[in-house]
Amino acid sequence: MKNLFSLEGRTALITGGSRGIGKMIARGFVEYGAKVYISSRKAEPCLEAAAELSAVGECVALPKDVSTVEGCKDLADDFHKREDKLDILVNNAGAAWGAAFDEFPESGWDKVMDLNVKSPFFLTQALHGGLKAAASADQPAKVIMVASIDGIRINPWETYSYQASKAGLIQLTRRMAARLADDNICVSGIAPGAFASEMNRAARDHGEAVAQMIPAKRIGRDEDMAGVALFLASKAGDYVVGETIAVDGGVAYSSIAHIAR
Repeated sequence: MKNLFSLEGRTALITGGSRGIGKMIARGFVEYGAKVYISSRKAEPCLEAAAELSAVGECVALPKDVSTVEGCKDLADDFHKREDKLDILVNNAGAAWGAAFDEFPESGWDKVMDLNVKSPFFLTQALHGGLKAAASADQPAKVIMVASIDGIRINPWETYSYQASKAGLIQLTRRMAARLADDNICVSGIAPGAFASEMNRAARDHGEAVAQMIPAKRIGRDEDMAGVALFLASKAGDYVVGETIAVDGGVAYSSIAHIAR
């Protein structure tokens, strides 16, 4: 039991790992013994984050734009040049877009749906060989999708493609889990609520006000995100298949205000 959450000897790849939720997860993984590759579209922040996390454990930057299928294949190729197998893939890179209903553009729809739904599928497909090479019945490989509570319940903002994409990703997680279980690969998901990040600027810049709308009366902390990711990535989460866990202080499932509406 004392090694239940250990990631010693395992290799992980985290997209969008240079900041926000991806970086929270990356830090938790390196602290628990994994060799972690982080990827992001912008090279300089990716290299800086990897250097920072290397003070804690082993972290390598692989800057790539995974918003296209070709970009997903490029990242997989770069990874496979360095590693024969992949124990843990975290599909975290994402985008959001907000606009009024009558003005919502096709470009905003396509950008968000491509990165949030299409890319996780095709990156996992491109890395399938490495995941299978790492997987066994006793130690399955892991694919973790980072969705959002906005895929579970609606929010007040007009982020149509974002909310649709995260709901789609939760269903995609279930479907991929059903198939990849045949290869000893466990697919599961995380649905974050309010965590301070570039994408969630309300939580970042107005944390105390946002906290009043959360049953737990606070926004998420780095360790809240790292903890659930460690659970799913480690032996502790080997029997969790197809599930997406809301990590939101109770907003999605325990909010009286939301239920009343």
